[in-house]
Amino acid sequence: MNYFLKLTVVCAATFLLSGCGSIISRTIPGQGHGSQYYPGVQWDVRDGPWRVLTILDLPLSLVMDTLLLPVDASHGPYE
Repeated sequence: MNYFLKLTVVCAATFLLSGCGSIISRTIPGQGHGSQYYPGVQWDVRDGPWRVLTILDLPLSLVMDTLLLPVDASHGPYE
């Protein structure tokens, strides 16, 4: 039971944190840096005080940006 609870918490945290850069770059004005393609990845590699944490999010943002590529192609720049 304890193992199942730990696994559930880790999976929930991973799911909630996945693609954070992708979500931020598409929802907060000015965060996408005008990029139409892979704005979450570009948001993750920017310089800033939280750069270490955003590097951890980079692979997940890459997956989310790839899945959202058709939406990006039809949407246009995010700024």
